[in-house]
Amino acid sequence: MKWSIIKKKALYTGFFKLSGIRLQHDLFAGGQSKVLTRELLDKGQAIAVLPYDPVTDEVVLIEQFRIGAGEDESGPWMIEIIAGYQEPGETAEEVATREAYEEAGCEVTELLSMVKYYSSPGGSNEQIQIFLARTESSGIEGIHGLDEEGEDIKVHVIKSEQAFDWLNSGRIDSAAPIIALQWFQTNREKIRKQWH
Repeated sequence: MKWSIIKKKALYTGFFKLSGIRLQHDLFAGGQSKVLTRELLDKGQAIAVLPYDPVTDEVVLIEQFRIGAGEDESGPWMIEIIAGYQEPGETAEEVATREAYEEAGCEVTELLSMVKYYSSPGGSNEQIQIFLARTESSGIEGIHGLDEEGEDIKVHVIKSEQAFDWLNSGRIDSAAPIIALQWFQTNREKIRKQWH
């Protein structure tokens, strides 16, 4: 199966980029599609991190303001996992380590890749790679983030079982932490044995 771009035009350039794309692609039944117009939100590669202390069986979650949830009845402050965008020349592991420190004061001693997925491929090229990060949770607390990025991030260090309760109750309602915690819940005992 093949596809081709007929025309690509920049519609907006800011923190993210938005392009208008005219394209055609092969059809499953044979032949080619008509010329289609699609918008593509260029967000790039995101790296997300779930820090875990296997000794205390605690995870590190963060809470911050998110404009996308501004109209939600529960408000725009969301419980999430640490995340950031990969800059040119950075490895995914470097981003994970940097973001863990910037957003939560976490020192990462080991990283395990959990999953990599497209967040919304119908209109965005963003891929998110999630890592489980081994850390020592004692002393991790407070408010973090970079002033120049306008970050105001509250850290939550909680028992794994409490995180699963938050997940199952709907308190955690963003894709990356849901995926990370479901993966972790399935693999937790194996990870504890491996890292303890």
